[in-house]
Amino acid sequence: MLPPGLLPEGLRDRLPPAAAATAALVTTLMARFAAQGFDPIQPPLIEYEETLATRLGSESQRDLIRFTDPASQATLALRSDITGQIGRIAATRLAAAPRPLRLSYAGPVLRVRGDRIAAARESLQIGAELIGNDSVAAVAEILLIAVEALAAAGVSNISVDLTLPDIIETLAGRILSAADIETVKTLLDSKDAGGLVAAGFGDWLPLLGATGPVATAVENLAAFDHAGLLASRIAGIAALATAIAGTARVTLDPTERHGFGYHSWVGFSIFGEGIAGEAGRGGAYAIAGAAANEVAVGFSLYVDGLVDAGLGLVSARRILLPPGTATSIGAALRGDGWVTVAAFDDSAQPADFGCSHRWNGNASAPA
Repeated sequence: MLPPGLLPEGLRDRLPPAAAATAALVTTLMARFAAQGFDPIQPPLIEYEETLATRLGSESQRDLIRFTDPASQATLALRSDITGQIGRIAATRLAAAPRPLRLSYAGPVLRVRGDRIAAARESLQIGAELIGNDSVAAVAEILLIAVEALAAAGVSNISVDLTLPDIIETLAGRILSAADIETVKTLLDSKDAGGLVAAGFGDWLPLLGATGPVATAVENLAAFDHAGLLASRIAGIAALATAIAGTARVTLDPTERHGFGYHSWVGFSIFGEGIAGEAGRGGAYAIAGAAANEVAVGFSLYVDGLVDAGLGLVSARRILLPPGTATSIGAALRGDGWVTVAAFDDSAQPADFGCSHRWNGNASAPA
């Protein structure tokens, strides 16, 4: 017999006040997205496994929890990411909608197992996608919305770390074999200078120096790019840094690729003071299965980390109403911004229900 209340590994209950903080943060963030033209959309939690898998990167495919549908006998899966579902909807039900298409979402995602960084298997994912354009202007819009939404949620000292997921393919697509490209990408991603030299790829070492504050990193990256193959990307990074100047610190790590497997010319991670790990992540990508590989750019924010950092906590005035209090009084108090808690007997104490005040029959009185 399982102990009462035991949950599977990586799952947890959100209790008061954390559950209220989660709801408040979702409301705040989604309102910010909607205010800038991103319409909310609600994909289902479960889809056919084949449909989900074809629209996810290889890392996310391994995260899918699969099971057999008792009705159709087909294999279904619980989503491990919502971005792929947005792409499916954009490529099918909203294929004829004018572009760029702006959509937002919020909902739970589940994965087979956690990892050393994030042990949770269930999390709340919220984000926005701009579909049909991946220009510098589109990425700047998305980045600004993400940063401003996090600031509205109470995140301070926000920083954005930019990366160039396809930089190795751009520089070495016709020089190195596919196997060598993967080797170089892995060694650069792990910042393994010795490994690069030992494997015969020491000429890629300067890329490790193109990391840090964006102004210096861009200069080092340009110095490494002798053939000018990265000129457009370098200009794009500089433009993005200018666009979000004053709202967040900007750094560049051109070789960071963990979690950016399906992104194209730019990716980004967002961090904030007191937030464990990333507060959000996003970038430009092509929608799998869409006509002519339609481009898009978007981001996901990780609400659980915000709640764990103490953000979103609702500070409401709570008042205990003694037995027999007229319903009209409770309605009037709620209209004035109070949270009312009805007592069923005279022994009820305000502190037991988180109330700072008690109704004394005529007015509110401190408990």
